[in-house]
Amino acid sequence: MAKSSPSPVETEPVVRRKGRRKASAAERSEDKTDLLGERSVELSRFYAGKIETVPKVPVRSLGDFALWYTPGVAAVSRAIQSEPDRSFDLTGRWNTIAIVTDGSRVLGLGDIGPTAALPVMEGKALLFKVLGGVDAIPVPIRVRSPEEFIATVEAMAPAFGGINLEDIASPKCFGILEELSKRLPIPVWHDDQLGTAAATVAGLLNALALTHRSVEDVRTVLLGAGAANLVTARLLLKLGHPADSLTLVDQKGVLHAEREDMDELELHNPWKFRIALATDGGGRTGDLAAAVEGADVLLAASTPNPDTVRPQHIRSMAKDPIVFALANPVPEIWPEVARSAGAAVVATGRSDFPNQVNNSLIFPAVFRGVLDARARSIPDEVVLAAAKELARGASRKGLTAQHILPTMEEPEVFPEIAAAVGDMAVLLGVARRTLTHDEFLERARALMGRPAQLVRALARAHLTAPMPPAKPRRRRTAAS
Repeated sequence: MAKSSPSPVETEPVVRRKGRRKASAAERSEDKTDLLGERSVELSRFYAGKIETVPKVPVRSLGDFALWYTPGVAAVSRAIQSEPDRSFDLTGRWNTIAIVTDGSRVLGLGDIGPTAALPVMEGKALLFKVLGGVDAIPVPIRVRSPEEFIATVEAMAPAFGGINLEDIASPKCFGILEELSKRLPIPVWHDDQLGTAAATVAGLLNALALTHRSVEDVRTVLLGAGAANLVTARLLLKLGHPADSLTLVDQKGVLHAEREDMDELELHNPWKFRIALATDGGGRTGDLAAAVEGADVLLAASTPNPDTVRPQHIRSMAKDPIVFALANPVPEIWPEVARSAGAAVVATGRSDFPNQVNNSLIFPAVFRGVLDARARSIPDEVVLAAAKELARGASRKGLTAQHILPTMEEPEVFPEIAAAVGDMAVLLGVARRTLTHDEFLERARALMGRPAQLVRALARAHLTAPMPPAKPRRRRTAAS
């Protein structure tokens, strides 16, 4: 990846007038967010969207359409009719996925519906292309039920090599993913579950190594029992984390087998119910304070409020605790507060603090790998292979309390993740195509490097309009 460019929002220091207090970090962050939002609207209007389709074959004259379309294309269709898997060789299906959402839980915005979710899905498609070399089509759909969602995706699946589910409310997201994974002969991924969980596990493995612990002998508390943490808990159990030292805490307190709402959970949220039975609260009951006492690890993916986790919670944990505060846009506790309370390693979901746990570190490479293997599914073993390779990427550069995960400016890591994913798909027997590790790696490097070349070539040819300058604006200052 090219070196990161300056933000399109002016970030020069604000000159404060005499008598005005210095803006707090939270106020500065809010001000920058507002400016970025205004600028994003300006640029969205200017470019009228983030992506477009571009021909990949030569068209020298109208006569070439006889090859690309009728009558020549009929032979291609007959070949695929006789052997459907040839669609991966004879069409762009091998590298094309759908990003499907109903807009029921868009990060930071909530239930805004499919139309308003479209710019977010376009942004995701841009990330897929630039970071993974994957052609992604945004498909927001207006449906009334999970069953209708499943039927809609199943109906359009023949056009795609994979499905990325996005921004779907919990708990229906679990059932949709499970059912589509059973029905479709292509990989189905829900990034809010699998991507976030894989990045969390990768960071945790390195934080444990840094503090001389292992996943088999720690007590871990997960604050929040939504899409990401339920899958994180499942992956930790598969890695060998003892169930009797794993505790999940939701808004009602510790999730355990005797909780009074278990019958309701069994009916309406069986995924949460299963984790409650498997862990039985890690031997704890009560609230967050009771859960974290003596714990080694706190993984919070819950309420975006810096008072959700308090210094006394950290101080009650084991020596040199590990704290991930992953809520966005505001973490459950500010990193400097957590460190002051004794945390040895702190991670957040934000890019302006060290150790950002971001699913962008995972999903482009995972899809590169499963598409190159032409995989039929994405088992948990594939997710864990991606997480372990991401962790190794940071280890190769050197682990510190400020560096437990690679950043987006360490692009050499991502083809390695793609190759690890392809290897595991072959090992598990879910790959349609068998390549060696070196073949997967070489292919991933070529395909993941191509978009940067395209972006530069389009800019040089003036086919991509240069970004217009931002309009002058007066930035907010804190009141005295």
